[in-house]
Amino acid sequence: MKKIGKKVLLGMSGGVDSCVSAALLKKQGFDVRGVYFKFWKINGEKKDEKSLQDAKKIAKILDIPLEIVDVRKKFKKEVVGYFLKEYSAGRTPNPCVFCNENLKFKTFFEMADKLGIDYVATGHYTRIKREFPISNFQFPNKLKIKNSKNKYKLLEAKDKNKDQSYFLYRLKQKQLARIIFPLGKYKKEEVRILAKKFNLPVFDKAESQDVCFLGKKSVEEFLKENIKLKKGKIISMDGKVIGEHLGLPLYTLGQRKGINIGGIGPYYVIKKDNKKNYLTVTNKKEDLFLFSKFANINEVNWISNVPKFPAKILARIRYRSPLIPATIVTKHKKYEIQFDIAQRAVTAGQSVVFYNEKEEVMGGGLIL
Repeated sequence: MKKIGKKVLLGMSGGVDSCVSAALLKKQGFDVRGVYFKFWKINGEKKDEKSLQDAKKIAKILDIPLEIVDVRKKFKKEVVGYFLKEYSAGRTPNPCVFCNENLKFKTFFEMADKLGIDYVATGHYTRIKREFPISNFQFPNKLKIKNSKNKYKLLEAKDKNKDQSYFLYRLKQKQLARIIFPLGKYKKEEVRILAKKFNLPVFDKAESQDVCFLGKKSVEEFLKENIKLKKGKIISMDGKVIGEHLGLPLYTLGQRKGINIGGIGPYYVIKKDNKKNYLTVTNKKEDLFLFSKFANINEVNWISNVPKFPAKILARIRYRSPLIPATIVTKHKKYEIQFDIAQRAVTAGQSVVFYNEKEEVMGGGLIL
């Protein structure tokens, strides 16, 4: 029998990723405690209850305690509220980035500290490179990393198709010191094989929804139900009125679908004027107004040391988009990113994440 070691609080959603993470951690000798967060109730669907039952079933199989924590009110107010507020302001947010920073990991660490638990873990596909092995870790009260900001590095996952480091660029050094990502070195198909090996009855469970609170609804449907929309004019590049939009929050830069204009199309969104309530479109897919070589960014977080500027990096301007060479400069204490090649639909509200050639996430910020 393996000797029980450090305590770890694991987020268990009932999916194959978090369940295999639990099995791997237990196999490695950790004292695993599961926590199931109730984030959102999807009306008319039984998905929530099924996920909870799966999490309970796996916890019983693996003989680990599972605590159920209801954070639905907080999630609705903070995460969904942020999502709707950003769209109302004309921006296109990434709620998963916001949730990870302001709700999910924040709640994890609050619970871990209260219970005296060393680590927190999730089934995210990403890796952490540590200067010291886990066995040398000291609980946070003894943790001193003031003068060594490079102790912990966030890296892309082995499975580049599943890599989720983009959503985690806002993590801090003291958090990385206490986080474990058990799946970082595995590919998705390997994780399903492990689930079978561990006799976990979720090995063939379908992938989860990217934005959990949408359920089967599209972003447009969700916004129509939750935002007061005002119709307005659709204009062409030469200022001619060519149609009517249903409300600016329903459209994002570069969007093609949902712009119902007859004549020569399709049309693409190139500008939203919130003051005049105008939507400007073009029928040229490669219109220069759809491309940008620059973007201002704010709320920048550097995971390791702040680099010297100008800083050469690799940038990802949206999840799953390819890495592109770019330079970060500072102007009047503000950050600007300069792309080596002009990028299509650089969208306000989205995160731009900085990487280096060694698969390391250097940091990131929000596009203005």
